[in-house]
Amino acid sequence: MTSSHIKHNLPSRHVTEGPERAPHRSYYYAMGLTTEQIHQPLVGVVSTWNEAAPCNTALKHQAEIAKKGVSANGGTPREFCTITVTDGIAMGHQGMKSSLVSREVIADSVELTMRGHSYDALVGFAGCDKSLPGLMMSMLRLNVPSVFVYGGSILPGEFQGKPVTVQDLFEAVGKYAAGKMTKEEVEALEKVACPSDGACGGQFTANTMACVSEAIGLALPDSAGAPAPYKERDQIAFDAGVAVMKLLEKNIRPRDIVTRKALENAAAIVAATGGSTNAALHLPAIASEAGIDFDIHAVGEVFKRTPYIASLKPGGDYVAKDLFDIGGVKIVMKTLLDHGYLHGDCMTVTGKTIAENLKDVKFPTDQKIVAPANKPLLATGGVVVLKGNLAPEGAIVKIAGMQNLVHDGTAIVFDCEEDAFKAVENKQYKAGDVFIIRYEGPKGGPGMREMLATTAAIYGQGMGDKVALITDGRFSGATRGFCIGHVGPEAAVGGVIGLIQNGDNILIDANVGLIQVNVSEAELEKRRKEWKPRQHDYQSGALWKYAQSVGSAEKGALTHPGARKETHMYANI
Repeated sequence: MTSSHIKHNLPSRHVTEGPERAPHRSYYYAMGLTTEQIHQPLVGVVSTWNEAAPCNTALKHQAEIAKKGVSANGGTPREFCTITVTDGIAMGHQGMKSSLVSREVIADSVELTMRGHSYDALVGFAGCDKSLPGLMMSMLRLNVPSVFVYGGSILPGEFQGKPVTVQDLFEAVGKYAAGKMTKEEVEALEKVACPSDGACGGQFTANTMACVSEAIGLALPDSAGAPAPYKERDQIAFDAGVAVMKLLEKNIRPRDIVTRKALENAAAIVAATGGSTNAALHLPAIASEAGIDFDIHAVGEVFKRTPYIASLKPGGDYVAKDLFDIGGVKIVMKTLLDHGYLHGDCMTVTGKTIAENLKDVKFPTDQKIVAPANKPLLATGGVVVLKGNLAPEGAIVKIAGMQNLVHDGTAIVFDCEEDAFKAVENKQYKAGDVFIIRYEGPKGGPGMREMLATTAAIYGQGMGDKVALITDGRFSGATRGFCIGHVGPEAAVGGVIGLIQNGDNILIDANVGLIQVNVSEAELEKRRKEWKPRQHDYQSGALWKYAQSVGSAEKGALTHPGARKETHMYANI
């Protein structure tokens, strides 16, 4: 134990020091700890390990390795787990209402565990989509020295000589419905699409937020890239345990790292990689935990000025393993930094700045996965924030891989995802239509469901570039096409999306960031007076509680005021 690890200024002194804490220490002796271990800093090592899906199955092993890194450097690790809801399994049915809610439960449960046991530092392992921002949010909220670790992506499958991901399976559902794929082919594909531990392999939400973890400075360089089955993961986990002890020694905390400029770096990596639109929910939520105002519009400003350079699925051709093979996230960060799109002076968990971490990185020119930032795939980011009379608080669309950025069409209105999916299955739509899927927002769902099943089925039917979808819910990171989510205000609180009628003309122009319904203000006002609030089906339980407190997508679907309102910080107790 180094001289800087003095218990009188660490939270764990409340459970380990002085005669009055003898009962508390007895529990630690019961678990086999020595006197020395009890009086060392106590480091929480949390993972979202479970057997729900392959995204999470490698995390327990990685957490065990991190504990060795902590122990070897004067700390006493205390392992615990928290929940994950895995979107691939929750998708397409009522289970998806639990997904975004799980982000808050993860953050809250980590906070409560750390507070309840007075741990001094935190190492967190996450796999599936919401677990990444959930853990990062808890790190900012607690503000004890922390290191975030992504568990790694899944390896790509292979089908009929081509690499595949779970996205291909969702689209196979539409192909089967359209008679373009046999039942036997679908069954053969489902057996090979996901061949290992790890989170979805494309630049869907998990890999997007993994890239964010490095760009924002909460994760060690190179920690986001290695696929889950690779042995490199053991070294990454060990190094995380070492790093958290160094942070504790230097008293470098998450809020020293996550500044406004760091959040802009995070938004830049999302845009540059054509990442998930869900990042526009998660970055504002992470920012709020640090007391920084960084809403969907602030995210959109960074998207607007950042080039799209990484050809990653679903908008591009490659997967996370391919990016790792050419050098990983640091390659994207290096070219962004070299051409003025990243703030190089931001602190990271290495104790060094972004620029110092990238100093010796050389951008590889003999590859097609990442273009240099001065010769981008698109001059503006792969994700765009829209605004207009249909979405005064904003909305978001991923344009990576899209050819046509304008859609002028006719609304067909659905009050839930299931009804829209049935219309797709029965082909009750035509080219040019604009699906309006509403009452799926944070409050109205409740839970703001993703809609990959519907969008993928449309693609499977060969109509992906011929229609548009607009929702106050969300779209998966694996979604492609003209799919606009996060519309605010949502229908449940009287937003304009709740006033649209079949046949209304809708204009979307991603070139200028416009989304509007071409109906007069007088007509909208007449409909507003006739509109009545709806009651959702969840009038008790966790989803009811969530609906009472959750705010708009514009601010990140927050459920508490964040650091701006805190009167004390856990790290200083």
